[in-house]
Amino acid sequence: MADTALDTRQKALQINLDPRLYGTFAEIGAGQEVVRWFFRVGGAAGTVAKSMSAYDMTVSDAIYGPSDRYVSRKRLEAMLSHEFELNVERLDVQRGDRTCFFAFADTVAARSFRGGSECHGWMGITFQHAPRAPQSRILIHVRMLDVENAAQAEALGIVGVNLVYGAGFLHQDPEALLRSLLDQLTVGRIEIDMIEFTGAAFAKVDNRLMSLNLVQLGLSGAAMFGPSGEVLQPSEVFYRKAILVERGAFHPVTKVHMDMLQRASEKFRSLPEVKDKPVMEVMELTMRNLLSDQKAVDPQDFLDRADVLAACGLPVLVSDFSEYYRLGAFLSRMTHEPIGIALGVTRLLNLFDESFYTALPGGILESFGRLLKNNLKLLVYPALDKVTGEITTMESLQVPGGLQKLYDYLVERGSFMSLENQDRSLLSIYPKEVLKLLCSHDPKWKTMVPPEVIEAVESKQLFMHD
Repeated sequence: MADTALDTRQKALQINLDPRLYGTFAEIGAGQEVVRWFFRVGGAAGTVAKSMSAYDMTVSDAIYGPSDRYVSRKRLEAMLSHEFELNVERLDVQRGDRTCFFAFADTVAARSFRGGSECHGWMGITFQHAPRAPQSRILIHVRMLDVENAAQAEALGIVGVNLVYGAGFLHQDPEALLRSLLDQLTVGRIEIDMIEFTGAAFAKVDNRLMSLNLVQLGLSGAAMFGPSGEVLQPSEVFYRKAILVERGAFHPVTKVHMDMLQRASEKFRSLPEVKDKPVMEVMELTMRNLLSDQKAVDPQDFLDRADVLAACGLPVLVSDFSEYYRLGAFLSRMTHEPIGIALGVTRLLNLFDESFYTALPGGILESFGRLLKNNLKLLVYPALDKVTGEITTMESLQVPGGLQKLYDYLVERGSFMSLENQDRSLLSIYPKEVLKLLCSHDPKWKTMVPPEVIEAVESKQLFMHD
């Protein structure tokens, strides 16, 4: 039977009937929704070594060690390590030569009878891809979008079966595994905003590409990774932090990008509501910025951009939020602290193009209402006009289409904040021109980018395919 034809019941049964796969299910929150499938379809004795749930915090701590947050990556990893090691310790002698041991775990906060809580969870599997092989691991973070608790529990059960099936039968093709996670579901029910593959079965997997695939496939609106390529879960990274985002193509990172971030950081951190609070600075790549003329993303081009951002020590957020108000809504969901977005004055002018908002009933007014409703700040960097040589700032910007009064109101309201440029020469740096110089091997490009970028480009031969 083809993989695409398998529903959840068939996947669970195929796992139960495979003599290689044997392991433990440990689930906290929303009931034992995943292991239930394996009991319901029959043959579970061939798969389930143990099924358990430690709801009580004291009991959970006694088994897995103390944790500040129970629905967290740290707790999930402790569960997986503990249960997998127990399986190997207790069963390896008797059946290790013919068995691929696994431990599945999840820790979830589903809709409670009180309501109001964030409905999300961590889910993962540690497994052997061959008998006595070194362990491999898949971790995911999910958000449940159904309104009712029962529907959320059902969706979790399906995702869990898909994950176990993927580890058992699709680990050779991580992209296929990723696509299969929402089999029998829709993106309107479950969002997966983080996935990480590690271990022997995934030695050649680049988790940055997996993060990109999450967004490309519509499994999540955004995914995030750090300077070392490590996968980050946005809500954990942004938790209780003020956020400063710079949006760009970063093709490559130039001195003007870094100056914009520095000026924005100084201005943002000086705000009374931000002072003495931790600030998370992140660079954002939208899918629109990654698309080529063929309307497809070049994976190598994406990794090149990620490498130059990593060289600058910056985390990266990859999103499909073409509209700024969607980015603002996403960030507001991640934190209750202040949010700032750094952008050039030309991009600010583009926000006043009413043709972008024809899908919104309230048009441009609705877009700005959504974007700025949580007192989000736009930190505006000046631009140099190539033709006239004049510098346009937030204060001198003229908005066409009869929208100047709206613009002036938002400036007076404090929604837009001007950034001062201390070095006029930086404004004559245009990333597209830098890329052309780089690709034509003109050494002038080196004067326009930070030293870290030069080193990364030359040592890794970045952007040489453009």
